[in-house]
Order: sequence, then structure tokens, then C-alpha cells
Amino acid sequence: MLDGRVKTLHPNIHGGILARRDQKHHMEALNKYGIGTFDVVVVNLYPFYDKVTSMGGIAFDDGIENIDIGGPAMIRAAAKNHKDVLVVVDSQDYPALLEFLEGSQDDQQFRRKLAWKAFEHVASYDSAVSEWLWKQTVGDKFPPSLTVPLSLKSSLRYGENPHQKAAFYVDKSLSEVNAGGIATAIQHHGKEMSYNNYLDADAAWNCVSEFRNPTCVVVKHTNPCGVASRDDILEAYRLAVKADPVSAFGGIVAFNIEVDEALAKEIREFRSPTDGETRMFYEIVVAPMYTEKGLEILRGKSKTLRILEAEKNEKGKLSLRQVGGGWLAQDSDDLTPEDIQFNVVSEKKPQDNELCDAEFAWLCVKHVKSNAIVIAKDNRMLGMGSGQPNRLESLRIALRKAGDEVKGAALASDAFFPFAWKDAVEEACESGVGVIAEPGGSIRDGDAVDCCNKYGVSLLLTNVRHFKH
Repeated sequence: MLDGRVKTLHPNIHGGILARRDQKHHMEALNKYGIGTFDVVVVNLYPFYDKVTSMGGIAFDDGIENIDIGGPAMIRAAAKNHKDVLVVVDSQDYPALLEFLEGSQDDQQFRRKLAWKAFEHVASYDSAVSEWLWKQTVGDKFPPSLTVPLSLKSSLRYGENPHQKAAFYVDKSLSEVNAGGIATAIQHHGKEMSYNNYLDADAAWNCVSEFRNPTCVVVKHTNPCGVASRDDILEAYRLAVKADPVSAFGGIVAFNIEVDEALAKEIREFRSPTDGETRMFYEIVVAPMYTEKGLEILRGKSKTLRILEAEKNEKGKLSLRQVGGGWLAQDSDDLTPEDIQFNVVSEKKPQDNELCDAEFAWLCVKHVKSNAIVIAKDNRMLGMGSGQPNRLESLRIALRKAGDEVKGAALASDAFFPFAWKDAVEEACESGVGVIAEPGGSIRDGDAVDCCNKYGVSLLLTNVRHFKH
């Protein structure tokens, strides 16, 4: 009745599902009303998830009509009474169900497992309905309550360390459908991914995807230690490794364009700039696509080399991070140099090439762990310092890596400089840096301006901070 809205919500159905066989009065009630029992309940819910994520979207009323009511009710009833009723919500469980029915043993653990899966299935289904309805009604990214449906993709050998067990889950939220990211990457070759592999690959892919021109990013322990953009991607690769070849060894190398035969050969044969002899070794190569020949060559580099093909992350995602007993939620940091103003506050105005260097350094520093300093020139990273308790130490690390090439280069800081004289700003100026880009906002910003004016350095304030912990 009611255009098919009501067809399973009836005592003849739910009585036959929920009746406990070991309760005499339950069975008497069934006999009184002529209700038979069900031993197996198999339900395919209305395809709400597929409908609301289909190309072109779906009208609100059509979305509502695809919310299943009777199906979840039958599933829940059968799962509750799993001692007597088998419930199946996944076609992959059909073989195991048939084997169970053909056997002579009543395995209660098998029944419980199916019941658990049924409740999890309904919970995920309701989560999708809730997420969709909230967006249709309010649209705010931070609802009063939030359910994140996760689906196990693989068990991992261990976590960050061998004594920690770990697993990898894919986020099945509607907002993540066709939204790209390392979680949905295709692995073409190599050992199974580890916990740390996922973290590093994600950092490399997020960074390289920011750049419009052909770019190579090398990451070690989630920090980009080499970045270069060139029309010739082979040159970009060499320059990215050159920025810090010691850290690059055993790291992750990522590209934002197709890996063809020539690039694959370069990755396979390139020797470390430290000695010109040692062939560079990587854990992972990430790119948006590969030619067949490129894949063939990379597969020949190492049996263990993980080759990932990924799609660019969409902007506007919700970023979640766990703390003890709760979760932090925030917008993803999607700002690019085109979204902000580089305001000149020094007497010396930057040349066009210096401004380009500052923008490049600023885009790199966004992906480096705080306190973060990046020195760059001619669309390549020369050095970076990260994760230090004070900004001065990060600067000194970056300067040491940049070496003599620091002369006339751009320096970007992810946050303001608390001190200038006899501190980070003055040391940067004395090293020969040509332009500094930083958010500003310190009560001593005036000291930074005066210091840059003394040394003839351009100072740009972005009014945008990029902390990354």
C-alpha cells in the first residue's frame, strides 16, 4: 500500500522474524494468528548511496523516495533475533550462508558475525541519509553530531612501529565519493602499503597536486625535502632530488603529470648527487597516470617499489584528526598564492622573478611541518627547516641546506617572526636572501620591516598563516 511504501511492515513479517523459538508463548501466538517463521532474511536496501552520488545529482524528492524503511526494519529485527534467524546483507556472504545451511552444526558465532555485519550495514546506510539530508537542509560543514562510516581496505603489517597493530580504512562518506586522494589510489606494483607509507604518500601527493606547472616533490617523513617545477619534468626531478639527496634516499617521489618511458628511465637510473654512483632508492612513486612503457620500466627498478596512481584531492574537504577522547575537525587548507595578497611593506620592492620565487616558496612551506622555513629560487626548493621548537633553528637548517645558492633567493615562513634583530630575520638578511614572505601579525613586525630595510631585502606580508602539525 501507499505506492509501495508499506509492504514489509506487518505482523505476518515481523512476527515471523522476531519470534523466539525457545519461548512457548511466542510460538503459541504465531499459531493463534497463523504466522509462519522465517529462518533466513536476505535484504538488498534501496540504492540510496548510489542514487544520491550519481552523475548529475538527484532531485530532493527522489532522494527521499530512495530512503528504505522496511528493509532496515527487517534487517534489524533479524539481527536482533540472530539466534534463530540468519540475516544476510552482502552478496559475498551467500557462499558461506549456503555452506552453513547445508551443514549439520549450528554455529552461533557465524550467526553473530552476520548480525554484527547487518547492524553495521544499517548504520552506514543511515549515516549516508543523515549526511545527505543535513547538506540539503542546512549545508553547514560542522553538524551538531557527526558519523563517519569507514570501510576496511586492508590490514597492515604494523603501525608507526612494529609493536603497534594497524589497519587502513576508506572513508565512505558521501563527500568523499569521487573526491580523489591517496586512499583511493591504484597500486600497480610493489609490496603492500604500510602505515607510514600511507602518511608519506599522502603528504607527497597533497603537495605536488598544488602546482600547476610540471612538478616533482620528494617527501621524507611527511615533509617535502625537495620540490622543483620545470617544463622539462626530467630536470624538475633531478633538481628536486638535488635539494636534499641524503633525505631523498628511501623517500617518496611524486609527480603531477604522467610518468612516461623517459621519466621512468630517469627515476630508475638516476644516481645520487652526493657521490654520483649510488642509484637512488625510493619507497613509493606517485603520479596521476603512467604509460604502459613507463610502468614496465618502473616495475623493473625494484620488486618492492610501490607504484601508485592517484587522483587529485578535491578542495573543500573536512579534515579530521584524533586527540585523546575526541576529534578535531576543520576545513582543509586550500589557499593558493592566487587566493592571497603579497603586500610589500619594505622600501625595496621585489622584482617580478623575486615575487614568483616568494610565491613558490610560500606554496612549499604550506606543506612543511611547523616551525617551517623554505628557501627557494627559480621554481625549486633550495633548503627547508621543519618541526623545530623555534623558528630560528628551522632557519639555520634551511640555510645550511641551501648553501651558497641562498644569495638572492626567496624565503617563506609559515608563521610570523617573533623577533627580527639578532634573530631569524637578521640572519636571513645577512645570508643574502633577496625577499622574505611571512604572514605578519607580530607586535614586532616593525622590527622586521626596519631590519629588511637596513639590508635592502624585500619583505612581503601575506596575512595568512600555514601552521601544520
